[in-house]
Amino acid sequence: MNPEKAYKNLDFLSSPASRSIRIICEYEEPRQRLARYGVENTIVFFGSARIKPPGEAQRHLNAARKAFEANPNNASLKQALADAERRHNLSRYYNDARKLAARLTEWSIERKGKRDYYITSGAGPGIMEAANRGAADIDGGRSVGLGISLPFETGVNKWVTPELAFEFHYFFTRKLWFLYLCKALVIFPGGFGTMDELFETLTLVQTGKITKDLPILMYGREYFDTIFNLEAMADFGTINHDDLKLFTIVDTVDEAFEFLTKRIEGIEATADASA
Repeated sequence: MNPEKAYKNLDFLSSPASRSIRIICEYEEPRQRLARYGVENTIVFFGSARIKPPGEAQRHLNAARKAFEANPNNASLKQALADAERRHNLSRYYNDARKLAARLTEWSIERKGKRDYYITSGAGPGIMEAANRGAADIDGGRSVGLGISLPFETGVNKWVTPELAFEFHYFFTRKLWFLYLCKALVIFPGGFGTMDELFETLTLVQTGKITKDLPILMYGREYFDTIFNLEAMADFGTINHDDLKLFTIVDTVDEAFEFLTKRIEGIEATADASA
């Protein structure tokens, strides 16, 4: 008789009793694999999974417009057209995320002998896909994908470098790996998940739990100025006015690229001088 070893017992490892073991695995396996492939510095992109590539968004808009024109008195078709128009307007952020990720990847590769920076995303569709795709657009470009098991997303997007693709069960272990190696954070328009990631990062910086100099860039002034009024929080006294300096908002790829590369190079110079 050869009883099954505990570490091979999938029923046990999937049980509530083994939760602590699974948490440790989601810490240690990514740590080992990232180190094996030399990933020490990342530029993390957050943003909506719902933002479509411009071509796809245009096709949906054309189909919705055709359906509505054939039956203009149909309220549901009118709403579908309005939704398609909104998705089409948002699709520009997909292109911008892709372009920015490509430029940052190219910049990193051209800095021969200096620190490498890997574009990192949540590995899903939308802005996440655009970031990984932008890195893949550059010859030799590699990127990290930190996926999460969700009922409405299956697997990582195809642009993630295969050996740097991860699938997490726990949000908090995934968040740790978003931020542990992160040297700059880029937030595109997004929903609850994106806002959760943004505000947790701002809280960690504000409270000193993140001690490194971490540039935080929000992309899309119209979106963020519409959904946020952080100045009001400062005016009410629930945050300090200096907390508004923890992030920067830009509107173009050129602005974003210049801000991020200058800040990163400045942080590197300070670190090298104090070494």
